[in-house]
Amino acid sequence: MTATFRIGVPSKGRLSELAAELLREAGLNFRRSERSLFARCRDIPIDVTFLRTEDIPVLCAEGAIDMGVTGSDLVAESGADVAERLDLGVGQCRLAICVPEASDVKTPADLDGCRVATSFPNNTARYLKQHGATAHLVTLSGSVEVMIALGVAEAIVDLVETGSTLAANQLRILDEIGRYQTVLIQNRQCRQPELADRVVRRLEGVVIARGYSLLEYNVPRAKLAEAERITPGFNSPTVSSLEDPDWCAIRVMVRRSTVIEIMERLEALGASAVLETRITNCRL
Repeated sequence: MTATFRIGVPSKGRLSELAAELLREAGLNFRRSERSLFARCRDIPIDVTFLRTEDIPVLCAEGAIDMGVTGSDLVAESGADVAERLDLGVGQCRLAICVPEASDVKTPADLDGCRVATSFPNNTARYLKQHGATAHLVTLSGSVEVMIALGVAEAIVDLVETGSTLAANQLRILDEIGRYQTVLIQNRQCRQPELADRVVRRLEGVVIARGYSLLEYNVPRAKLAEAERITPGFNSPTVSSLEDPDWCAIRVMVRRSTVIEIMERLEALGASAVLETRITNCRL
């Protein structure tokens, strides 16, 4: 009897919501009962397992789950031997070493002999070793920003998003240890590799679609070559003839981050009826 294929996702928090949304958009539909640790997907033989985010890399490496959604920072911290199959395009953050704004510390080597508070002791130890520094690490599981004010440490290593929390605590970034995001990981001895590949392709379709929009517009045929240079498309644009032989219609995928600029350039070229449609899924 084939063992149940399991995907581990965070049981709570913002990452739990993001993971559930991604899975559902990829057609992995499930309903979680209150306090349940498992949920069966409706149309595909997969169980979704709800776990502590930091446990997912280790449980995936040990084979308790076949795949998992977690942060690449936690994968690096755990040292778990797993395959990172896909960057999911959400949860981007930086792991940075921070010191007080008035600190005399100028380089990572200056932290030799200092106390450093962090929730990432393994990443921090590797980083300090690379810079020839040996520090006393104060390992904490919660917020570390206030540890300097409490006199617990002279520096911290923590995840940074906007930097507003650092400013509120009068801290500055000394150096950036790494950049991380939410990833899909897989056990290296996955029991059902074909099903794993199917999951990857489904999620990949959602991730790619979130980065693109479908742009449609009409343009004078005399300006078609210029329009194609502005919107070359993934392979090439779809060009259709209109009833007026002097005009044609274009359908093309463009990066969502450039849509507004491209619409302005097309308008300046003489294009009309320029429409953007969001893409929810695709295969390229």
